[in-house]
Amino acid sequence: MTFSSVYIHRDVRESPVVKQILSQVDVPFDVVDGLQSLYDQLARENDPIQRGKEILFLTENKGKFIKDCPGTQSYTCCGYKILHIGTFCIMDCAYCILQSYFHPPLCQFFVNHDDLFAELESHLSTRGVSRIGTGEFTDSLIWEKYTDLNRRLVRSFGRQFRSILELKTKTVSVAQLEGLDHQRKTILSWSLNTPKVVKTEERGTAAITARLQAAELCQSWGYPVAFHFDPIVIYDGCESAYEKVIHQMFQHVSAENIVWISLGTFRFMPQLKPIVQQRFPESTIVYGEFIRGLDNKMRYFKPLRIKMYQHMATMIRDYAPDATVYFCMEDDDVWEKVMGFKPSDRGGLPAILDQSAARHCGLKI
Repeated sequence: MTFSSVYIHRDVRESPVVKQILSQVDVPFDVVDGLQSLYDQLARENDPIQRGKEILFLTENKGKFIKDCPGTQSYTCCGYKILHIGTFCIMDCAYCILQSYFHPPLCQFFVNHDDLFAELESHLSTRGVSRIGTGEFTDSLIWEKYTDLNRRLVRSFGRQFRSILELKTKTVSVAQLEGLDHQRKTILSWSLNTPKVVKTEERGTAAITARLQAAELCQSWGYPVAFHFDPIVIYDGCESAYEKVIHQMFQHVSAENIVWISLGTFRFMPQLKPIVQQRFPESTIVYGEFIRGLDNKMRYFKPLRIKMYQHMATMIRDYAPDATVYFCMEDDDVWEKVMGFKPSDRGGLPAILDQSAARHCGLKI
């Protein structure tokens, strides 16, 4: 993770977190009053998205730190909550929705951690069971080199029994998580894909074998783990390629230590297509058999999705018959055709995942 420029909002110039980060970043910094000058600078770039990955903006989050996952109607959401620690990512995946979600995208890290932990403490002490993660608007572990936030979060979650923290990543930046008193209330999770997809669509990410080795290491430290096959990309030979990744996954980690495995095929807002075409001219990811879904996203034709899900779910069940496997944003028809039930038959998807977290992480629900 390397930044070529650092900007600091004037309101947080004296923040201890800012000083800690600056001690680790060997580039000049500028103090600014807002984002407009950065937006103007990015607008002049040939590739503002790539340039945004090279700029670090240290500021405060003036809104809520804990947010509901932005699910959509007509598709089943898992009820996940986002801990909003920052935005964007230094890795560069062709399919990443963040390229079109932020305008323009910019690596921001929120440094008002006293406010974060105050809100988190209130949430953990007054709410019911929560599954909370930091990997929605950024990668959970790309900030490890510069801050102790994850270590503080792991310890904080380890002191309670009603919620879990999920740290989701495509990196192997786990060294600083060794030796923490996590009490199995932090799940380390990895996005997985085939080597072909990693090579062609996931610039700057860790190789699949390296990710799985990191998962194995975290397992040895007592952490529960999880995996997300999302986005699943359909191409010639993909079935056998994903089967090999599933086999490799179970070679590195114990089925009994996997809290859940999610499956989600590639889907995208229409405005992402020209961005992919311009920034990844050799990518073919946006040229599949897509239709517009109920959420206005382009999705693979449903029979193709169902066939792929059936294949992958069968492979996973062969290794781990009792594994909690779920779909990210699919409808009841897909659930019934692949799993043989719909989430509402078992109390809803949030309840299914809460129960799995209770079994693997010792939550009290």
